This record gives sequence, structure tokens and C-alpha cells, in this order.
Amino acid sequence: MRIDPLLRALSDPTRLRILRLLAHMELAVGELAQVLGQSQPRVSRHVRILCDAGLAERRKEGSWVFLRNATSESSGPPLARAAARLLTVAEQDDALFAEQCGEDRRHLAAIRAAREASAIAYFARHAQEWDKLRSLHMPDAPVEAALEAMLTKAPLGALLDVGTGTGRMAELLAPHADRVTGLDKSPDMLRIARARLQALPADKIDLVQGDFGALPFADGSFDSVLFHQVLHYAQDPGTVLAEAARVARPDARIAVVDFAAHDREELRERHAHARLGFSDEQMLGLLSECGFDAEPPLALAGNPLTIKIWTAHKRPAGSSAANSRKQETLSQ
Repeated sequence: MRIDPLLRALSDPTRLRILRLLAHMELAVGELAQVLGQSQPRVSRHVRILCDAGLAERRKEGSWVFLRNATSESSGPPLARAAARLLTVAEQDDALFAEQCGEDRRHLAAIRAAREASAIAYFARHAQEWDKLRSLHMPDAPVEAALEAMLTKAPLGALLDVGTGTGRMAELLAPHADRVTGLDKSPDMLRIARARLQALPADKIDLVQGDFGALPFADGSFDSVLFHQVLHYAQDPGTVLAEAARVARPDARIAVVDFAAHDREELRERHAHARLGFSDEQMLGLLSECGFDAEPPLALAGNPLTIKIWTAHKRPAGSSAANSRKQETLSQ
């Protein structure tokens, strides 16, 4: 890393604000433009300078571009780590800069809250027809058969079904689990799930209203965690998977069923998708960062989209280096 481009990148107040936002989460360039109150082309120029300096990284997803920190105070080249520490200290010591950064984060929270409200309204409108909508891009039967075969090689124990929707996955996997907890943010979905699962013994199923970004469960509560066609609704998938890791017991198993990366932009507007699927590299990286050791994923080709099933185990503490190499091998 060279000092000249780094200092040039740090010489603009807008770029400093971008870096402080990225210190908290990955963001779409369009979100940055809204928060900063600037045009997207102008923000894109700032992004290019930050990326050229090695302080940020781009990731294209359909017509959207996401931006993330390329470094932190504890990782990356020494110059970049020093820059990250400098900005942290600046927000602590410079009252005007701290006020601006706080306002940026509040504005971002408001933007995301509006999008979340739109998604909640979408789920409420379509709760009755949800299973039909979910199968538009591939029939449910082969996906369910593959998932059941992959997950039931060993008992599921206490299973958390995140984004349970109408309760179909809870119904399918209940015979293989000691207890199933279905979580969903939509009361309309939970109402349908309760009707669907009412024949199960009361001590077998628990339906909970809650947010997958802040799970209402104690650490180490579950032996298995499932995300079935749910993670693409997450604006910050890393935070959601980190919450899953928190509530998972040592050696717990996680399964993520979702679309492979695609470019069907209409799913953002018509069906409230926040992410256009996931590449293997992206998903394996997210799982590894959250403390999971991934297994080879399974691909189920549909028309026009491909469904992927990623499974992993929560790794023991202290084995991150070896498992990072494993993730690199799996993604190749």
C-alpha cells in the first residue's frame, strides 16, 4: 500500500464519512448516496478513490454495487490499519465529526427502516399465497427432498427455523427434531403457521415473533439452525448469520437454502428481495467469518434460477486459521 493515494483518499470529508459508515456494515452505493445527499455518480467517484487506495472493496450484484471495508484496526496492511484507528479516534475526539457521523448513521437507519416496513407490508399482503409464490422459480419438492436428506443424517435436536413463514419447513423437519422453534417477524405468517402446525404436540413446536437480526434467544440455545429462502431478505446477511452463530451450540449445524447469484432485478421491486442470491465465495466467506466450517454446497438447477443449499458446523474456538484455508478450497 502506498501513502500518497491513501492520504488523498482521506483528504475529503465525504470519504471520511463513507469510511465511518463502512466500519459498521456493508452498504449499497445507492444507500450511501441517499445518506450523503449526493448524486450516485458523485458518490461512485468517491468510492473509486477509496477502492484505489485499498481502503474499500466493491462487489457487484445485478445492477447494484455494494461497498465494504477492505481493512480494519486489526487486519489489513499497516497503513490501512493506522487509517482505521485514526478515524475511530477522530470520531471520539472531534465533536463536529462525531455529530456528522452520528447523523449519517441515524439517516441510514431511517432509510433501512422504510425498506423494512415495505417488506413487512409485502409479507402481510401475500401471506395466504406465500407457498405458491416461493415455488415460482423452482418446485418445492426436489428442494425439500434434498434438504431433508442433507439435514437428517443425524438428529436435529433443538431446531431453529428462521423466517418460518407458513411453517412448511417446521412441518417437514419436526419428525427429525426434539423441538422446533419457528421465528418470523410477520404476524400474518405466524397466524398461518399456527394453523398449519396445530396438530403437532404442544411441547414439539414453538412459534415466536422476532427479528432475524436480533434473535430473542439466549446464547447456545439450538443444535440446528435453518434459513430457507430467507437470507436474501437481509440487508446485512453477515449480522443475521452472526446472530445465528450466537444462538447455536458448539458443533451446531446450520443450513442456508437460497438462490445462487443472479441478475433478476425485478425480484427487488416486486418481491422485496434485498439481495440477488449469493455466490459460493460470498456465502462461504460469510459462514467462515461467523465461525462456521462449511461443507461442499449442493446446486439444484431451476428455471431460470438455481437453488443452492449451503451447510456448515459451528467450529470450536481457536481453529480459525485452518478453517479459513478450508473455505478458500471449497469456493474454488
